[in-house]
Amino acid sequence: MKLDHVGLNVANLAAQAAWYGKAFGLRETGRFEVPPLNLRGLFMTNDDGLTIELLEREGSQGGQQAQTQAQALLTRGYGHICVRVADVQALHDKLLALGGRQAMPVGPSPEPGVTFSFVADPEGNLIEIIDRKGAIA
Repeated sequence: MKLDHVGLNVANLAAQAAWYGKAFGLRETGRFEVPPLNLRGLFMTNDDGLTIELLEREGSQGGQQAQTQAQALLTRGYGHICVRVADVQALHDKLLALGGRQAMPVGPSPEPGVTFSFVADPEGNLIEIIDRKGAIA
């Protein structure tokens, strides 16, 4: 089994698509509308197969807007997206330069030998960056 994509509800489809495109090298691979729901969306994918579905629905309201991962853990449900990279610091710095907000600085993970950090995208959605090696346990 393989995860197909992550869906993310956003307030500004165009702005978030631009940010995720620059942040992760994603390109638009499909756009759609569901008129009865006043819903617009698009799929974005990069060369590694990371796929995010951005969804913008008229009248939507913000949900969890945790400032840190520790605060996010006080709310049940989906809390963050995690990407595995070779250089956590480089991606962390890139996301901040693109307008992301630091939610947890780069540091050691509770998992021995692993480094991680958290950044919030421009709408406050948390993204974990991790450099775990090998297969996911």
